[in-house]
Amino acid sequence: MTLSLFEDAALYQAQREELCPGATVLRGFAAPNEAAIFEALGYITAQAPFRHLITPGGFRMSVAMTNCGSYGWVSDLTGYRYDATDPESGKPWPGMPDVFMNLAQAAAASGGFDDFEPDVCLINRYEAGARLSLHQDKNERGFSAPIVSVSLGIPAVFLWGGSQRKDKPVRIPLAHGDVMVWGGPARLRYHGILPVKEGCHPLSGAHRINLTFRKAV
Repeated sequence: MTLSLFEDAALYQAQREELCPGATVLRGFAAPNEAAIFEALGYITAQAPFRHLITPGGFRMSVAMTNCGSYGWVSDLTGYRYDATDPESGKPWPGMPDVFMNLAQAAAASGGFDDFEPDVCLINRYEAGARLSLHQDKNERGFSAPIVSVSLGIPAVFLWGGSQRKDKPVRIPLAHGDVMVWGGPARLRYHGILPVKEGCHPLSGAHRINLTFRKAV
């Protein structure tokens, strides 16, 4: 998917919401290619199924996850890190599908970040009650590349915080197809997800799926 595939690029431009310098919400940006995205998702999870990781403190994460790309984000008692192989299978993570890469690059460009080359896509699956506490994305080798976060399936409320954990976050409703892009001065802002409410979507069932594209190495 590239911007040229949209019937009316001006319509998508009008649906941009700037949160602060470097951070933008693109409403419905991923929706035109939802079928291809979910087909690719099935290909990935057949090779690297969703799993609930354990935090370094020994807690089971409420969000199930997997990865695709050259690297995958993993967590266990030894810490958080990126790894080129799936620790459950010992094999490389599934390659990043073209539809994923094209979506990430088009969204990044629309958010003001050209030449984005993500090497990992974290895939999170939320069920009712699952949440993600406020955190920074800082396991990457550098912070010059943006983060591209794609919301699919049932809705969620995104918490957009400040540069410190104590800063009060803004609540941003996210629906199927919405994409958030943040980088530059906003790259290390705290963010999270409130507990997801029960719901059902034709493509994801009772789940919210989140694709998070990053440049890890």
